[in-house]
Amino acid sequence: MNPAQRGALEYLVQANMYSRAPSQVAEYFGTTRGTMSQTLKVLARKGYVSEETSRSDKRSISYTPTEAGRAMVAASNPIAMAFESLELSQQTELENALRHGLQLALKANGGQSFGLCKTCKHYDPQEVNGFCKLLSVSLSKGENNKICVEHKEVANVAS
Repeated sequence: MNPAQRGALEYLVQANMYSRAPSQVAEYFGTTRGTMSQTLKVLARKGYVSEETSRSDKRSISYTPTEAGRAMVAASNPIAMAFESLELSQQTELENALRHGLQLALKANGGQSFGLCKTCKHYDPQEVNGFCKLLSVSLSKGENNKICVEHKEVANVAS
């Protein structure tokens, strides 16, 4: 599996059910829809994802990781292993630096914010698994810890 395929598969495992269309995966990686569509089709042929056509719009496709895909992501990853071998303080420092760099790059390119549902301004924790005020849907168990394409940063409040 090449790095682009692995990255797409890792994203799909972490993305919520509303964020798995080829255009959304392409936007996340800053690549073209055509390139990402080809990557996702290869993952489907290899059995790592299943392609699902929307019942309401037959042109709309999304991809869901299969058990084989989830197992592939859970398998050893040299970059993750290297990261985990760092001291906790180094991990934290690296994560913060990477997050800050990504935020600057997104801002410079006018990019879309991607983040976990539970960190979004549209998230309401009042329901058991949370509620998305933007989509007016109750979230399924674990969905609040998934990446969402509709994510909007919570405005920082000055103290």
